Amino acid sequence: MKKLLAVLLTLLLLAGCAGGSEGSSEPSEEEKVFHVGILQLLPHEALDAATQGFKDALKEKLGDRVVFDEQNAAGEASNCSIIANQFVADDVDLIFANATPALQAASTATAEIPIVGTSVTSFKVALNMSSWEGTTGINVTGTSDLAPLDQQAAQVLEIQPEAKKVAIFFCSAEPNSVFQAEEIEKELAKLGLETQRFTFADSNDIASVAASASDWGDVVYIPTDNTAASYASEEQFFKPVVAGEAGICKKVGCVTVSIAYYDIGFRAGEMAFEILENGADPSTMKVEEVSKTTKMWNPDICGKYYITVSDDYVSVFD
Repeated sequence: MKKLLAVLLTLLLLAGCAGGSEGSSEPSEEEKVFHVGILQLLPHEALDAATQGFKDALKEKLGDRVVFDEQNAAGEASNCSIIANQFVADDVDLIFANATPALQAASTATAEIPIVGTSVTSFKVALNMSSWEGTTGINVTGTSDLAPLDQQAAQVLEIQPEAKKVAIFFCSAEPNSVFQAEEIEKELAKLGLETQRFTFADSNDIASVAASASDWGDVVYIPTDNTAASYASEEQFFKPVVAGEAGICKKVGCVTVSIAYYDIGFRAGEMAFEILENGADPSTMKVEEVSKTTKMWNPDICGKYYITVSDDYVSVFD
């Protein structure tokens, strides 16, 4: 009898241990906390808004189940690579790449971790792809910041009806700025306007190149160029500027037709949620453009050139 009781007691203890092991199993998928690396090229109004939109979207969807490691590369491509490689070493669940050099660095660092990019004008150009069908075919998707260049070209003659020459001012080191320059040249040519490119390699050359561009052109056009957005200033130009987005217009421009960077960041966050929570494949997710745009003007700088605009414009300061 004693032996039988001992055997029963042993069996009960083993069953209890098994139950305890079951209770300490890993959290269910619903409780999983996702670690997301945020790689932003540099701080300026447009990129900051896109990052905020991305974070807001994921927080709205996941609450406390998402943790961000937010890093800023201070405008240096080499820093983008260091940060991206650290995210890979940390085995984050997803990388958010804000701006073209950030996307390029993340794509080089990993072919496995999902990457969602934004503030990228052309993913085809950024990723050096030979053809484009709307998806990347690799671990990358996201949202584009391509503005309506035909409408921006038309703004040149809206603000300066007698204009003949447009100076295109951008950083030669930014592939998507080169892409925009090529595309806006086509649109301006349709309007009979002569163009010339005025490029700078880094922020040190901005002031001198801005002076040359202002001297040659009747109007200066600045695309969604990150270096210009960070370092250009009003006093560097003495001709009216048509800007690629609202942040640049607020600093140096007269008018723009702008997307909302918060919106493209927010949509990128929603796409990230689909990848993290629902297992969506970034290689087959279409890169998206936000269709909503706004005609905007800078009353202060327009006043300097005695420029008036139609009632469908809103102030960049509103």
